[in-house]
Amino acid sequence: MLFSGLVSVILFFHATGVEAFDVTTSNPNVKVKENQGADLTCKYTADFGIGARVEWKFRDMAGSQIYVIFDGKPTAQYASRVTVSSGLLRFSSVTRKDNGEYNCEVSGNQQFKEVTVTLTVLVPPAVPICRVPSTATTGRMVLLSCHDPEGSPPPTYTWFKDKTPLPADPSQFPAFSNYTYKLNTANSHLEYPSISLMDTGDYYCQSENEAGPPQVCAPLRMVVRDVNVGGIVAGVIVALLAIVLLFLALWYAHRKGYLPRKTKGKPKPSVVYQPASEHGDEGDGEFRQKSSFVV
Repeated sequence: MLFSGLVSVILFFHATGVEAFDVTTSNPNVKVKENQGADLTCKYTADFGIGARVEWKFRDMAGSQIYVIFDGKPTAQYASRVTVSSGLLRFSSVTRKDNGEYNCEVSGNQQFKEVTVTLTVLVPPAVPICRVPSTATTGRMVLLSCHDPEGSPPPTYTWFKDKTPLPADPSQFPAFSNYTYKLNTANSHLEYPSISLMDTGDYYCQSENEAGPPQVCAPLRMVVRDVNVGGIVAGVIVALLAIVLLFLALWYAHRKGYLPRKTKGKPKPSVVYQPASEHGDEGDGEFRQKSSFVV
């Protein structure tokens, strides 16, 4: 009888499209402007029982996870701007730090289910920070960088050279087939593995997302020059000639006696100690020290 009753319940839920011990949300992707309120929903079936435990966890963009709702109440860092009721998690205001995933976890009657809601806080892009070297030498690797620290969701970037947008893959466009740059769409870096004279120009970057109008940095000029091989060779020759002339000058000055010669020190006197004669000196019965100087 009990078994047939459970089967009937399961068939009823299946027929009505409702699964037993199910947790759902009415909006899995919530987008809201910064400093505005946001509602995250979480609904669960009655199978979990009247005393079902509902908890919310937050996982930020870096992967760190903390509790938002624990034991039915907001944790300390959310207490001033979060309320919860019947599975509804309500923010009075959000900031860009709230970007991430929120897991609604429901447990009861020895069952556990969860649903994930992604919150995207909309922040318009700011003027990106662009770094472009003013000069470069042909054949060298050169890196141009662009970064917008404000925009949310993370902006996409487009590089321009002489007011012309650079495609992500230059090999797909005949007009850019001779270009050798690589555009990293993940970090917005524009890299020239081996820069050439044709890469001279004015560069700037544009950041763009759905929260507001695109922003660009001021154009920066990069001039590419050839390696001055002739100048390097001439410099080496001049340096070698200078060294040879210095040695010749020192040799000539030494030969003519213009340089001080090393003087030999006078020999020190040699002191020879001789014992007094057996008969003593002048009859005083004592030995006296005598010395002779040999020059």
